[in-house]
Amino acid sequence: MSKGSKYLLVSLPTSIAPSNHADDALTALRSTVTNDVGTTFPFTIPNFKIGTLDALVQQADDLAKLNNACEGVVGKVGDSLRQILDGDEAKIQQQKTINDKPVDQYLRNFQWNKVKYRADKPIADLIDSLQKEIQGIDNDVKAKFSQYNQTKGALAAAERKRTGNLSTKSLVNVVNPKALIRDSEYLDTHLIAVPNMVVKDFYKAYEELCPMVVPRSANKLAEDDEFTLFAVTTFKKHSAEFVHKCREKRWTPRDYKYKEGGKEEEAKEADQLAKDEKKLWGEALRLGRTGYSESAMIWIHALALRVFVETVLRYGLPLDFVCGVVQTDTKQAKKVKSNLDSAYSYLAGNAFGRDSKGRIKKDDSAISTDMQQAGHLGDQEYTAYVYYEFEVL
Repeated sequence: MSKGSKYLLVSLPTSIAPSNHADDALTALRSTVTNDVGTTFPFTIPNFKIGTLDALVQQADDLAKLNNACEGVVGKVGDSLRQILDGDEAKIQQQKTINDKPVDQYLRNFQWNKVKYRADKPIADLIDSLQKEIQGIDNDVKAKFSQYNQTKGALAAAERKRTGNLSTKSLVNVVNPKALIRDSEYLDTHLIAVPNMVVKDFYKAYEELCPMVVPRSANKLAEDDEFTLFAVTTFKKHSAEFVHKCREKRWTPRDYKYKEGGKEEEAKEADQLAKDEKKLWGEALRLGRTGYSESAMIWIHALALRVFVETVLRYGLPLDFVCGVVQTDTKQAKKVKSNLDSAYSYLAGNAFGRDSKGRIKKDDSAISTDMQQAGHLGDQEYTAYVYYEFEVL
């Protein structure tokens, strides 16, 4: 995909060419856009089954909503790929293909998928199929990436338990069970992580934190760059108060109960999490790549339908039109639009005119009236011809 590309879908009546022939109309469109601001390719759209005017107006509205939904899903899947690939743009772009083709190549050679979306079906049925598919992709990708992120988070937590400081890390490899009073009816052993800079204060204060702290029971068990871990014995009836007072002093009580085989169990759990994370990463990447391909393809098909419906509403029957996709960039897109307006503003009748200097001006009241009478108001600025801008990010 050409990074930064913007695409413009343009549909015009074949009457823009004197011959009224589609090939000549496409040539006229290309000469209007000009190669210095964009490259125009034919965008072939089948002739779908046309219903009533009221149905077409409703379908135009449904397709505008579907377009927004598709754009949203493509963007979300792209964000998921960016996250799982740690923002590596080169790798991300490798995954962003449609039917294993770069996006620009797919658009340049677009063919309606007649096997999957039969053109002889009613337009309403096609819209319904596309809506269900895009929602299904959104749900599947969201569920898989959520599963991956949960496992990744659990693995990170396990890693912190293994490598963190004494206020956070697992104590299974730190505390000798002989340092703990277990199964006593009256006494508790508390493990307290004390910042190294206040260890002297701890020694002076711990016995007076609450009643019934066993004097001189503070036993240094371990030390790292930030904390020193002590075991302190209190009577059980004052355990909760002692823990509370430690927190007030900004000493960190550690909740730890010795368990036979705890070391082995923790190591096994961390190993399993690492295996699960690796497996889910691969699954999420594959589903992200597939989800991007399928959601982008659905979006392009929705756009094709949208162009068709708008073309019928705009130009009427018999249906003689040519459609092209213009590949440009954000900066040049304005020039393309200006060229198109200059050449084809006459298609809007009296909705567009020219001022005393020959510049195009729009009669917004006329446009509004015409569109209301047609029962159709678009979701973007009105143009004298069928025109949609989009970016496949």
